[in-house]
Amino acid sequence: MIKKLYILMLFTVFSFSTQSNADKNMMSVGTEGKSDDVTRVIRIKMYDNYFEPNSFNFEAEETVRFEVENFGELVHEFNIANAMMHKKHQPEMQKMVENEILLGDSIDRKKMATMAEMDKSMSHQHSNSVLLEPKEKKDLIWKFSKAQNIEIACNVPGHYDVGMIAKVKIAQ
Repeated sequence: MIKKLYILMLFTVFSFSTQSNADKNMMSVGTEGKSDDVTRVIRIKMYDNYFEPNSFNFEAEETVRFEVENFGELVHEFNIANAMMHKKHQPEMQKMVENEILLGDSIDRKKMATMAEMDKSMSHQHSNSVLLEPKEKKDLIWKFSKAQNIEIACNVPGHYDVGMIAKVKIAQ
């Protein structure tokens, strides 16, 4: 009995410490920025399965306004995260395809709003991300933290896998 209790305690401690580290990683990529703090504006062009530019250099604590425009013929996402966060987000994006919210070249925003009432992950309301139809544009303001291993990626199913990823370097 004591042995089982000891194993259960170890498992619980390990689970909490793993979750705690995961939460820290999720928070370490930065935060939503404020317009008054923007020090640089970067225009982003999304094409079918690549970004222009495809790499970025930022200072830690720098606040940037991204002017993102989809020049492709498909729906694309501009998402600031680390690889673990992208992998966690991809099943949500797949669910949006399965529920016919994300279509090849359009987004059913009415259906998205309806589905989001039942499942918040369907709302795609993330401060680190914009989801755009072809010819659509939107701004995103982001304050970068001191984190490393950040990438900007499109998590529409299949796009990350074919390399729709831009590398990010942050000077410490």
